[in-house]
Amino acid sequence: MDARLAAFQRLLDIMDDLREKCPWDKKQDFNSLRTLTIEETYELADALLENDFREVEGELGDLFLHLVFYCKIGSEQGEFSVESVLNRICDKLIYRHPHIYGDTEVADEEEVKANWEKLKLKEGKKSVLEGVPKSLPALVKAYRIQDKVKGVGFDWDEQEDVWNKITEEVDELREAIQNKDKEEAELEFGDVLFSLINVSRFIDVNPENALERTNLKFIRRFQLMEEMILADQKDLTAMNLQEMDVYWEKAKKQLRAK
Repeated sequence: MDARLAAFQRLLDIMDDLREKCPWDKKQDFNSLRTLTIEETYELADALLENDFREVEGELGDLFLHLVFYCKIGSEQGEFSVESVLNRICDKLIYRHPHIYGDTEVADEEEVKANWEKLKLKEGKKSVLEGVPKSLPALVKAYRIQDKVKGVGFDWDEQEDVWNKITEEVDELREAIQNKDKEEAELEFGDVLFSLINVSRFIDVNPENALERTNLKFIRRFQLMEEMILADQKDLTAMNLQEMDVYWEKAKKQLRAK
């Protein structure tokens, strides 16, 4: 047997054993697994961001376990099985890749994505945005929304158009702030963020990854700053911003030197 198939069969057999013999595994259902799966997905995302491929390997294993677990429960309830799940995704991939499994010709990645969205509409979907999960974090959701509508041609022609839109939205935000209209300011701030995400697509930068890298960078610098202040036997909470900024710059310089 192919080593890949043997490894997958081993996982399926273990899942059967756990579901039959382990008190914890026997109690699980779709709802109890849901939050755990979300947590595992974020752990994988963290490992990918850190380029820790040993950790990526482990987190992928955890996700494989969850997927097999869902299939086991689905089979027990007569809703679906691992076979039906795998065959369904295989059928979908073949249908949505006519440039591989049919006679359709494409010039580049963008044509592939455009064909993908058109085929989804032919499958009966009423909107190209149906595939955007409601529970996605807002930043990720905005990126996916823009990427989806781009697939059917609803997008800016030039990057300069996006920059002009940002300027327009920032001006509207400033006006709302000056008018002390909090509700309007919130809406306009959202428009600014949405426009900035548009820029990220044009420069091929994932906004979620970019912001998370900045978060991690800030955390490293701030914690190093705290360590430096503590080493000098000073109290962070008793310092003013100017005093803290001296240590902030020292921390930044030290991390850049690494």
